[in-house]
Amino acid sequence: MYATNIVDLTAANVREVLLEQSTTKTILIDFWAEWCEPCKQLLPILERIAADYPDTLVLAKVDCETEQELAAQFQIRSVPTLMVFKDGQPVDGMAGAQTEQAIRDMLSKHLPQPGDEALQAAQHALTAEDYEAAYTAAKTALDLAPENNEARMVLADAAARIGHTEQAKELLQPLTMAEQGSPYYQQILATIQLAESAADSPEVRALEEALAKAPNDFALMQQLAVQYHVVKRHQEALELMFKILQADLNYGDARKQTLDMLNNLPSGDPLVAQYRRKLYSMLY
Repeated sequence: MYATNIVDLTAANVREVLLEQSTTKTILIDFWAEWCEPCKQLLPILERIAADYPDTLVLAKVDCETEQELAAQFQIRSVPTLMVFKDGQPVDGMAGAQTEQAIRDMLSKHLPQPGDEALQAAQHALTAEDYEAAYTAAKTALDLAPENNEARMVLADAAARIGHTEQAKELLQPLTMAEQGSPYYQQILATIQLAESAADSPEVRALEEALAKAPNDFALMQQLAVQYHVVKRHQEALELMFKILQADLNYGDARKQTLDMLNNLPSGDPLVAQYRRKLYSMLY
């Protein structure tokens, strides 16, 4: 018994499947014949792929022996032949025996990929200037699809906007020359430069100078950490707070302030996990 997204394509249902269903789903047509051994070897691969995309892919099987007229309409000259339909039009295909990876690679251009939904959410959040939500969603997208450089750029953009300029620069490094020439890449670089300029405020410089003269003054350290946090230099803020805690775990409200800083970072920020582990190791 077929899965719900696997159908036998015939002259009777071809219009419904290829013209109607293909407006909302990707249709993978498998032209096969009973006497064709490579066709039989290909079938379990195609069924496995169909099972991975139950809501977005339909596997439509055409028995070229019983549906000769249909096979002729598609000008099928050999079996197995695969054809991809979207929006009522053929958009891709391949003939002959194929590996599972080759078929998946072909379909990847026409099917939703892991992280697509998270990436779209990140882009919407950036537009809405909800940069922390954008960061969290973009990180999810890149974790799901590490090779997706569009997700990489969106995460770099969000990282720069919440003050993670060094992380943003690291994210941009693997991009190709073509991607580095894009307007979006240049926009992210400008955002990084603006963020770095804003992070060097007069208040920060004054406290840095004061701390340089009194390097063991915990009160100054805490004040500077707060200012670093305000201007989104989060890692430097946390480093200063942990310098205090390592010397005196019960100093003032340093422990609470450190937790407040961590709680204020966006979900998925690697600094959160890194410094929470560090704090728990000190406490326990």
